[in-house]
Amino acid sequence: MEDYTKEIENLKKEVEKLKKSAPKDKLSMIVFSGSLDKIIAAFVLATGAAAMGSEVIMFFTFWGTPSLRAPKKKIVRRDFISKLFGFMLPKGFKKLKLSRMNFGGAGTAMMKKLMKKKNIASLEEMLQIAEEMEIKIYICEMSMDLMGLKREEMIDYKYLDFAGVAKFLEEADNSKTNLFI
Repeated sequence: MEDYTKEIENLKKEVEKLKKSAPKDKLSMIVFSGSLDKIIAAFVLATGAAAMGSEVIMFFTFWGTPSLRAPKKKIVRRDFISKLFGFMLPKGFKKLKLSRMNFGGAGTAMMKKLMKKKNIASLEEMLQIAEEMEIKIYICEMSMDLMGLKREEMIDYKYLDFAGVAKFLEEADNSKTNLFI
């Protein structure tokens, strides 16, 4: 009987270890693309998961990074390449274009008009909803450095932080769901 008691105690310890290492009800998402349709998809998925009770982490990197630039913040660039990136990359959600069927901006305008007509939240509204739902947004420091972007020019968002790939991997490691958009 004593052997069974020991075995049960060992099993209980193993179950506790498994519970501690089990993935959390969390969605970790890499937002790599900076096109309007893909950023919309990222925020729809993020707010949907948060509405279902999941913790949500969004990691903006490469072409997704400029979408989080605040439209009215001005930054003095230090070098020629940084100036070029600052000029060429979109500054905020309103400057994003569709990844397909953009047609010189006509497709983007049509998509925004349809979203409004069908009572679909704009990206600005989705960002506000995400903030109310406490969705965490990390901006990739390497991408910012590569493109010459500065922290001061990014959006104001209560749950925004700057991080490297190690932070995303740490978050993703204990997430039930990981997405790449």
